Amino acid sequence: MPGIDKLPIEETLEDSPQTRSLLSVFEEDTATISSYYNQLFQAMQRIYDAQNELSAATHLTSKLLKEYEKQRFPLGGDDEVMSSTLQQFAKVIDELSSCHAVLSTQLADAMMFPITQFKERDLKEILTLKEVFQISSDDHDMAINRYSRLSKKKENEKVKSEVMEDVYTSRKKQHQTMMHYFSALNTLQYKKKIALLEPLLGYMQAQISFFKLGSENLTQQWEDFLTNIGTSVQNVRREMDSEVDVMQQTIQDLEQASDLLYMPDPDPNKIPINRNLTRKAGYLNTRNKTGLVSSTWDRQYFFTQGGNLMSQSRGDVAGGLVMDIDNCSVMAVDCEDRRFCFQISAFDGKKIAILQAESRKDCEEWIATINNISKRIYLSENPEETAARVNQSALEAVTPSPSFQQRHESFRPSTQGRPRAGRTSSQSSAGSESPALSSLSLDSLVAPDTPIQFDIISPVSEEYATQAKSASQGRTNPFGESGESHSGDSEESILHQLFIVRFLGSMEVKATENTDVIYETMRQILAARAIHNIFRMTESHLLVTCECLKLIDPQTQVTRLRFPLSSVVLCATHQENKRLFGFVLQTAGGRVDGRPVTVCYIFESNNDGEKICDSVGLAKQIALHSEMDRKATQKQRELDKAKEKQQEELNKQKQIEKDLEEQSRLIAASSRPNPPAADGQFLVLSNSQSEDSDAGEEGRKRGESEA
Repeated sequence: MPGIDKLPIEETLEDSPQTRSLLSVFEEDTATISSYYNQLFQAMQRIYDAQNELSAATHLTSKLLKEYEKQRFPLGGDDEVMSSTLQQFAKVIDELSSCHAVLSTQLADAMMFPITQFKERDLKEILTLKEVFQISSDDHDMAINRYSRLSKKKENEKVKSEVMEDVYTSRKKQHQTMMHYFSALNTLQYKKKIALLEPLLGYMQAQISFFKLGSENLTQQWEDFLTNIGTSVQNVRREMDSEVDVMQQTIQDLEQASDLLYMPDPDPNKIPINRNLTRKAGYLNTRNKTGLVSSTWDRQYFFTQGGNLMSQSRGDVAGGLVMDIDNCSVMAVDCEDRRFCFQISAFDGKKIAILQAESRKDCEEWIATINNISKRIYLSENPEETAARVNQSALEAVTPSPSFQQRHESFRPSTQGRPRAGRTSSQSSAGSESPALSSLSLDSLVAPDTPIQFDIISPVSEEYATQAKSASQGRTNPFGESGESHSGDSEESILHQLFIVRFLGSMEVKATENTDVIYETMRQILAARAIHNIFRMTESHLLVTCECLKLIDPQTQVTRLRFPLSSVVLCATHQENKRLFGFVLQTAGGRVDGRPVTVCYIFESNNDGEKICDSVGLAKQIALHSEMDRKATQKQRELDKAKEKQQEELNKQKQIEKDLEEQSRLIAASSRPNPPAADGQFLVLSNSQSEDSDAGEEGRKRGESEA
């Protein structure tokens, strides 16, 4: 190693300009050393920090690999091969983490400690000595200046001695400080080489030790393991490439097949409407009221889940319940500002949702899907096939049949609950009907060209007409209510059952002997609604009591229609769609031909229609028993009155007989002559006797008059 330049310590007392010039060179070299070593220290600090981070990250990686089998992944969480492989990796990485921890400790001791000592101790010592030397040099210059300004004429021994003492002290301090400063600068020339080589030596030795430790841990077994894992990774990559090719081909096929679906309102002829769905999902606009007349539309993702309609906004984790669509009603509605709208009403009528679809096809599919769910078809084993059969039956129900026999077989319920028609002789065919049934025709059930009423109006009833005439002073409301209040009927009635129904239509019928007239009326009303695209239905509350049937407006609680229970002659439900039911109402009056007016009303209910028919039947039975009890009570009262009257007549007869006897006694007493007294005077009657005689005479007269 070449010689090292040094500052001459023996020349510090002289403090010549040459010495000062040489000192400035050493100071400049010290500043350069300080700047360079600060940068080197930062670089080595980054190495040490990175090694510490690597050690901590390796340890964390090993820990996470060990916890892989405890994780519950939604997909592929039960892969035992992957779990065992990762456990092996965790073991290897854990050993590497230990090696990295050892390396971090060695770097701290062999690399960071020497350069930190040089930076914090040696360089700071040079800076401190430089400051002290500068201060002592300034003090010496000031003392020399004061000594040089001593006067020759007026010498003051005391001042002179103080100045000389000050020069002595400052020169001594400067000399000592300068010697230590020069010594530190000379030593720095050696320390800078040590501080540069020693950390590098420690770094290399630590790395060599780390590599040796790693080579000892990574045996041939680990090399074979890594080779197998590499082969597995290549196999997975090939599978991934194959799957990517399949997905790309699927994307191309879907793009070609979905070209028609990109249009917001596709042509129904190209994309047919599927009415057999029991599950559907898609974006719809829902109307939200913001005031009395104002509303807003929000776009949300709607989907069906069992018997529930759910909605989910974009960004939400899960959907929320909109309403229960079991036994609900759905129909297309006209909105002033939107197209393709439909309305869903809950089974209790308390909740209504108005939604808008993107297209007519989407709107009709939503309506069909909700209708199928409302019928609880989704609970069957094969919902789509069941929905197809139900829709086919409904289509046949609204399609005119060429013969009454086909209509009868389509709409007539099972014959277990109804009496069968009489069969012909054994020579007749098995499918033939009885003469009575075959003689029936369409005209015998429903009058030809009979108009159908699709909205609720006042019933055509002589009873209501009579009430309107007799109560001409009263007010009649537009819903068919008379001015007379019927609240007493429902309050005194034993039976109160309320059902939510929707009015489908009514029409005049002829026959009232069997329920075929109700099935035929259902067919004609449903067919007319399908032909004329009538989807609106008036929803009402049907109140069944022992006196009458009432249709009540759910909003205003106004009675729209009132049917006396005695006028209801038939009530039946559809054989397949049990939510359809109807009843036949026969009015008390008649037309010109004297025939009573008979009207059939058809409804759709949220519940089973048979329950409503059973409720009507129960009400009629209760009314019948009540009427029989009333008549028996009235007859008993008449008998009691007759007995009371007979008893009164008997009592009167006894009183008359008693009066007659008393009168006879008085007459007999008065007819006897009065004997004269002993002194020759006559007997004078008292006032009481005269009154008795008068009373007897009056009783006699009264008896004669009554006789």
